[in-house]
Amino acid sequence: MRIYICGDSTAASYRPEQAPMTGWGQLLGEYLPEAEVVNLAMAGRSTKTFLAEDRLRPAAEQGAPGDLLLVQFAHNDENEKKPERYVAPWTDYSENLRFFIRFARERNMIPVLLTPICMRIWDGGKLQPTHGEYPAAMRAVAEEMKVPLVDLYGESFRIVEARGEEGSKALFMHLSPGEYPEKPEGQEDNAHTRRAGAELFAAAAARGLKALGLVPG
Repeated sequence: MRIYICGDSTAASYRPEQAPMTGWGQLLGEYLPEAEVVNLAMAGRSTKTFLAEDRLRPAAEQGAPGDLLLVQFAHNDENEKKPERYVAPWTDYSENLRFFIRFARERNMIPVLLTPICMRIWDGGKLQPTHGEYPAAMRAVAEEMKVPLVDLYGESFRIVEARGEEGSKALFMHLSPGEYPEKPEGQEDNAHTRRAGAELFAAAAARGLKALGLVPG
């Protein structure tokens, strides 16, 4: 079985020189050793740009009946400051998700929607909801089209919340000055994960797929 991942930078794979940034899709195969993971996720992509750039081509050319097509987007779809990426949740975003679903079903592949991982935004000691109505829109499409869904947003929220405001920094690209030569001044990034976060989110995705009976338990 192959598992194709369609998504953005939070799921993408990164070269060693880009460490410690690590996407959850980069590590999914470690938790599903019986499957071959083909990570098509790419930084900066929304459903709109991913489809416009024909990034489904490898799945179109090599996908086989029974393969999984995982679809996780929102981080860039919701960026109204970049109209080339932006799509509204209940209109074009939802329709693009339907396209992915139809694409998979036409090839007897199995589409699976995954809500986006949460961002690490704390205020007043509380982890704040992120991604607006996009997770709800994805859930609605999954119900409408009878598609399996893994609520990675909910799982990631619980994981980040449990580690607290300070402890959760270790999951994301919060780098101290001098910690990495490539980032001598340090970095505060609440969207992208380092390996510790990617491991937890990849494990959550794998658990979700196993719970749905889509991969061996």
